[in-house]
Parts: sequence; structure tokens; C-alpha cells
Amino acid sequence: MHAKYDFSKLMDEGRTVYVRSVKASDLPDDVREQVGGSETLYAVHRADGERLALVKDRKLAFVLARQNDLAPVTVH
Repeated sequence: MHAKYDFSKLMDEGRTVYVRSVKASDLPDDVREQVGGSETLYAVHRADGERLALVKDRKLAFVLARQNDLAPVTVH
């Protein structure tokens, strides 16, 4: 198939957010104090890298994003 298709129509106009794991040891001291015993947390980021949220598990990160009409995807 050599037909061209404009995929830009499928883009969600900046509603995509990225979920990635974060080691608690990599966080600033003041944030680590609030984490408790968790070694790994999950961050929700905008496309420009701004962290929107930091939560205790991956499932919660996806739920949080969807509750705010965002489209979460995993970053490896």
C-alpha cells in the first residue's frame, strides 16, 4: 500500500501525558521525606517534560490522568 494518510487528524491536541517510574532515591530530599517507605513511584509528565503528578503506583497514575481527560502512555 502506498496511499498517504494524514495522521495529524488523530492527534489529541496535547492531551497525551507520559507515565514513568521514578526511584525515590532520585527525588529531592523534601519530596523523599513525604514518600514514606516506597522505593518506586510513578510520575505523570506533559510532553514538554513538566511533572504534573507523582503517585504511589502505575495504576493510580493512569486513573488520575484519565480522570482529568488526559491520555496516558507509558514511557520506558
